[in-house]
Amino acid sequence: MKITKIKTPLNPGLISSLKAGDHVLLSGIIYTARDAAHKRLVDLIHRGKELPINLAGEIIYYTGPSPPRPGKPAGSAGPTTSCRMDIFTPELIKSAGIKAMIGKGDRSISVVEAMIEYGCVYFAATGGAAALITKSILSCKTICYEDLGAEAINRMEVKDFPLITAIDTRGQNIYRTTPL
Repeated sequence: MKITKIKTPLNPGLISSLKAGDHVLLSGIIYTARDAAHKRLVDLIHRGKELPINLAGEIIYYTGPSPPRPGKPAGSAGPTTSCRMDIFTPELIKSAGIKAMIGKGDRSISVVEAMIEYGCVYFAATGGAAALITKSILSCKTICYEDLGAEAINRMEVKDFPLITAIDTRGQNIYRTTPL
């Protein structure tokens, strides 16, 4: 099995070269956000307000890291089921410019259509393997929405985070036998 090492920031050529089923090891900066943070971000977009973080070209990881043990950068940080964010994701792809997402499970047709239109990719992280994922986290710092606790937005640095390209920029999808 071929494994491709990729680093952030992701460039458009790299994003478009990934194919559904490709295994990758991701290193660099990613941002965590779950449903409550997504709702706040989209509400700001709809009100014409500036986002508290520039997400253009960035990766959102659907997780809410638990508090770290002493000497560790983060606690358990397994993926959250991605479809919970699907109501907000097309707007964040279009208006905020995110270029990749990490989670678990399939995505809605509206998310995949936005991914195809704006050149975005979706990676699957292995659910139930939070201990493995936590070993890839070098640092984790809350940067906004602290009042949301585990659902706050964090800036996370990872090294060799194991992922599978679940849906590529052409709509090929490991969860389905036929593309859109």
